[in-house]
Amino acid sequence: MMKKNMADQNDSFESILPEYGRRKLLTYADSIRDLADTFKETEKEINSKEVPEGDRNEYIWQQKLAESKNLMAEHLQEMAQIMTSVAEEARHCRPMSERRLRQIAHALKEVGIQVKNLYLIENESGRMEVSISMRNTKKTTLSSDETGDLLSVLLNIRLAGAADNSFFVGEEWKTFYYMEEAKYHVLTGVAKAVKETERISGDNYAFFATGTGNQTAVLSDGMGSGDKACADSTMVVELMEKFLEAGFQTETAIQMINSSLVSGGENTNMSTLDLCSIDLYSGECRFVKVGSSSSYIKRQHLVDRISAGNLPMGIFQKPDMEIVSRKLMDGDYVIMVSDGILDALSQGIGEDMLPEIIGNSNLENPGEIASSVLNFCIRQCKGHIRDDMTVLVIGIWKKEGI
Repeated sequence: MMKKNMADQNDSFESILPEYGRRKLLTYADSIRDLADTFKETEKEINSKEVPEGDRNEYIWQQKLAESKNLMAEHLQEMAQIMTSVAEEARHCRPMSERRLRQIAHALKEVGIQVKNLYLIENESGRMEVSISMRNTKKTTLSSDETGDLLSVLLNIRLAGAADNSFFVGEEWKTFYYMEEAKYHVLTGVAKAVKETERISGDNYAFFATGTGNQTAVLSDGMGSGDKACADSTMVVELMEKFLEAGFQTETAIQMINSSLVSGGENTNMSTLDLCSIDLYSGECRFVKVGSSSSYIKRQHLVDRISAGNLPMGIFQKPDMEIVSRKLMDGDYVIMVSDGILDALSQGIGEDMLPEIIGNSNLENPGEIASSVLNFCIRQCKGHIRDDMTVLVIGIWKKEGI
């Protein structure tokens, strides 16, 4: 079994997804787009009709129907785009000689690991991934991370285990996944203060990993304060995290969440969205802003301000997204703040002084930086917190030996 499975890998594989499967997905995507177009055509017919005399209610009903059809068309278009993206993903098996595979299998056998399948995969970014089916044949425990360290030596690639790998390599056959280790690692910090007349903050945030070697931070400020604002911003943050972890494109996820807010009808739901996505392999940092406050990049004592002048989510059918990219370096910090921070500064020295405050800081711990900014702002408003305040800080450092 071992000989056959490993020998088969010497064949050249064009892609992990077979051509038949790719074509089927693209066909499905085209069909869904056609369906979306039919909704669009129906909406145009409704909008082209004249207002019936003496029947205002009928006209309002027709307009609401048109809006619903438009939302459905947009969701179908988004589904089609997701299917197309999956079909166009490029992952290739990199063949290894049978001799090389046997050497790796023998080395793992020495520590009690029996191997059934081993695939070296090159993803669309040119980085390597490893899929290996194995089991432990000895009574001594061996963690999946220890096995990954051994594979790193054998393949001459620094590997990190997938988050959903089992902790130990057990007696039963199981497949483990490893990815080429990222160049950078991050530490995060947060500091918050609640509006003085409320018991709960309308700001919500999350730090999470999306895909391989990506760190994302999301901050949302619900309009108003209290329970309603908290519920809106919680929905934005939780859905954003779920969509991105599931592999949705950022723009698609924002459009879907915005549609959910808009469909609230008379119950107005509005929230800002401030998203920072960092590629830990390259250091590329991507900001996506929808009605949010400025963000800042601190490099020693220099500060780069990232601003946007658009409106929050939940106002228009299509959200106005501001997208800005920057390249981060070893020792940089990203600082994200909610509107309450700028409001507090406006009561004192003025919000334009925030870059100078950040640049003058000599602190290195992200949590301490966040707390120092928050405490300074509270002093500026003399302790009268008129709006919820949140500060997120991400520090990025290059790993040793990479």
